[in-house]
Amino acid sequence: MRISCRKFLALAAAIIISSSTWAQSSQSSWAGAYGQIGLIGYESYIPKSASGTTTLPSGSTLTTNSTANHANGPVANLAVGYNFEVQNQFLLGLGAALYPGHSRSANTIAITHGAPTYGTYDVSNVFSFSLLPSYVIDGSRLAYLKIGYAGSTLNANSPGNYPQQSTRVSGIVYGAGYKQMITESVYGFLEGNYAVNKAKSVTVQTDSGAIVNSTLNATGYDFLIGVGYRF
Repeated sequence: MRISCRKFLALAAAIIISSSTWAQSSQSSWAGAYGQIGLIGYESYIPKSASGTTTLPSGSTLTTNSTANHANGPVANLAVGYNFEVQNQFLLGLGAALYPGHSRSANTIAITHGAPTYGTYDVSNVFSFSLLPSYVIDGSRLAYLKIGYAGSTLNANSPGNYPQQSTRVSGIVYGAGYKQMITESVYGFLEGNYAVNKAKSVTVQTDSGAIVNSTLNATGYDFLIGVGYRF
């Protein structure tokens, strides 16, 4: 599943336009549509070690063990959503987030029969769709939890060994956050997210004609500080 900036902006416009009637009749000042930008953040993508096989052109099959460093670095995101008032101080929100660009690259190593193969990888096209149960502390403060679907693209490269491989991965994201009004409509927020990808089998053909079968599996987390607008 791919999501482009154009589709994300279309989704944001749809949420904002559809919110006007509800917002006018809502009792809670936190109910309705919002948009926000995570301006300052830190992320870490944590691949799990994998054991696979390499089948040589001669037909022999050898064991291949792969490891990768964490891809750590700064991060920012864009998010839109809509909070529905459920009862008293409780809201249920629907949200979408997009992390533009690529993560920092990190090193990989695959060892087959004692021979190492070195490479790099990065992560791009990160997005999520989430449910956000929220608690209204008061008119200027909101605390929330998050659970949803997350997806991303893993880009692996090893010049001289195999061409760049881009693989879509997906999983579940969990999160929590806090919002504090700055003006009548503008708020600041803090948010933390933790994602768990589903294991995915991949097959790569090397420049020498060998076939490598392995498994992609990883977790990741991020922390964000940003500002938003409450419509």
